[in-house]
Amino acid sequence: MDQLIKKQRLEKLYGEQKIFRALAIDQRGALRRMLGEGATEQQLQTFKFLVSQELTPYASAILLDPEFGWQAAEVKEEKCGLIMAYEKTGYDKNKVGRFPDLVDAVSVKQLKEKGADAVKLLIYIDVDESVAINNVKTAFVERVGSECLAEEMPFFLEILTYDSEVSDKKAYAKLKPHKVIESMKLFSDKRFNVDVLKVEVPVDMNYVQGYAEGETVYSEAEAKAFFKQQSECTHLPFIFLSAGVSSRLFQETLIFAKQAGSNFNGVLCGRATWAGSIEAFNQQGEVQAAQWLRDQGIKNISELNNVLLQSATKVA
Repeated sequence: MDQLIKKQRLEKLYGEQKIFRALAIDQRGALRRMLGEGATEQQLQTFKFLVSQELTPYASAILLDPEFGWQAAEVKEEKCGLIMAYEKTGYDKNKVGRFPDLVDAVSVKQLKEKGADAVKLLIYIDVDESVAINNVKTAFVERVGSECLAEEMPFFLEILTYDSEVSDKKAYAKLKPHKVIESMKLFSDKRFNVDVLKVEVPVDMNYVQGYAEGETVYSEAEAKAFFKQQSECTHLPFIFLSAGVSSRLFQETLIFAKQAGSNFNGVLCGRATWAGSIEAFNQQGEVQAAQWLRDQGIKNISELNNVLLQSATKVA
């Protein structure tokens, strides 16, 4: 295997600053809900096109999907790297286990041939769920990792944690550090061939003392200790996802992570950057949505980039 080719692809994705400043717009089910249940495929494609066109000059990479994202990929800024999602959106809510599935009629080889610089796979994982369920998921990730290795494609693994028996937000906030850190340890094993982990922050910032508007679950010191533990639990580069929080809270979270001693290597951030343009798109159309992206969207991503330069650790 030519590791040099993979390294060159990764270098394109983190850019000259050696920090992942990546823009996520691979949402499908979530974006359809934001646009309204009657949203057409054309509307999804058009919205992604606008985000890519207006914001990729300020991003080191963009994450898109092969179902609605190829038009957006064509208009991205030339230096901006392209990461393509490989999983189907969501999971079957009628089945226990939140099992993953791949987009039909797509392969890593095809994504590479069409211009992708990396592949992203999302996995839902509860490290405390049954061995039978988690064995299916680990084998699934191994399979995709082997495919990426064979095609010399960087493999980004996005880990979304949950508890199969706990849905209450505050109750889950108490479990979250364990879930996030242990899942990162699991998928850092070389058998998975992961190159970059895309992960949640290890706490729910809405329950951190000084950030919470109501009840707290963690003191500031406890939350910082979890960020530090997370940083030390893997040898792989790791980047944070914004998980739909506001632009302001996400930026504050990154500064908090830096203060805690986290060596995160950047972000793959979506809704915190562009979500505000949805209203303009729905009510006034493409022209006004593009104008919002040129004004507030560029402001959001520029502010985020400035925070990253102060808080993120360069890829070694």
